Amino acid sequence: MSEVEGKIAQQRNSNAPPTGKWTTGLYDCFDDKGNCCFTFFCPSFTFGRNAEIIDQGRTSATRASLIFFGLGCLGLGCLYSYKFRIKLRSLYNLPEEPYSDCFVHYCCLVCAICQEHRELKNRGLDPSLGWKANEERMRKANLEAPRVASAMTR
Repeated sequence: MSEVEGKIAQQRNSNAPPTGKWTTGLYDCFDDKGNCCFTFFCPSFTFGRNAEIIDQGRTSATRASLIFFGLGCLGLGCLYSYKFRIKLRSLYNLPEEPYSDCFVHYCCLVCAICQEHRELKNRGLDPSLGWKANEERMRKANLEAPRVASAMTR
């Protein structure tokens, strides 16, 4: 999504957080203590839920969780998960910060997954509900017709 498209999407939904900026930092895990604890003990579940929303239903939460878990057993989960961070950044025109996506997922995997979950929630989506329940919310946020100011009259 280009910067112009991001601004247009934000204008369409004035209550949405600004595009081009993360709503929370990478290390703000305790902003959502429940998700932080759940992700610490079950990162593959949180990742799968996030992936299903980020990939707009093309990848199921179960499939993403199993792939992530399998690769994680080999120490390679970050090589799969960082690609979804790239997709999330593309959806909301977010900067690649504080480090490259691959480095963030390699060094701070749980924090990265938590941040991505918070980002989706702060933008009005609930990864725990799955894609079908969030599809309309996402469509509304991105495709709602812009509000036009009423014409001036004499």
